[in-house]
Amino acid sequence: MAFKKIIDGAYLVPMGNANAVLLDAEGDLVLIDAGFPGKADLVLHAMSKLGHKPSDLKHLVFTHGHPDHIGSAAALVQATGARTYMHAADVQLAESGGPFRPMTPGRGLLPSILFRLVWKPDERMEPFRIDQHIADGETLPLAGGLRAVHLPGHCAGQVGFLWQGQRLLIAGDVFMNNLGLDDPVGFEDEAEGRHSQRKLASLAPQAVCFGHGRAITKDTIARLERAVARR
Repeated sequence: MAFKKIIDGAYLVPMGNANAVLLDAEGDLVLIDAGFPGKADLVLHAMSKLGHKPSDLKHLVFTHGHPDHIGSAAALVQATGARTYMHAADVQLAESGGPFRPMTPGRGLLPSILFRLVWKPDERMEPFRIDQHIADGETLPLAGGLRAVHLPGHCAGQVGFLWQGQRLLIAGDVFMNNLGLDDPVGFEDEAEGRHSQRKLASLAPQAVCFGHGRAITKDTIARLERAVARR
């Protein structure tokens, strides 16, 4: 599947049943997350279509350190020389390449099925160095401003990013949106995950995208509030 514009300057790049987000704004090219292993060419292709060469990608930022979000990171760093950013709680996962912390499945049919099919905590990724640790509330001065919001539960180091105020929230795996808003595949700490789901809804973004499934650009706040109310 080809990459798709979410809003002006932001593009969803499918990377093997997981999404990356490419921000192209205010003189910066920023990639958030890196999908499954072996998918780096999909990012490079999207960059080329937008008129960029590999070395134009200066920043590679991560919502969290699970295999479907860091799998192609080492290859992308090698191809682009990008600087890397991640919450301190997940840095060890990236720099060791695994194993990963245990999870329990999310509630509902789709999360439970996907958990059995895809979650492999002993899986190993090619390790790579994290250049900068991200803290809750920090604003990275990239592409017009990325404000980090710590959203643990699915993963201890998970953060969402509010881009250019509240234009777009890049929300990792707080929810997934494959067949409507569902729990993520699993939780490292379900109680924390529920708190993060409520916190996400309170951020009131104009648009939101997740690590899995479609972006939401209409009726965003009401859809998030309904999803939280069901839990």
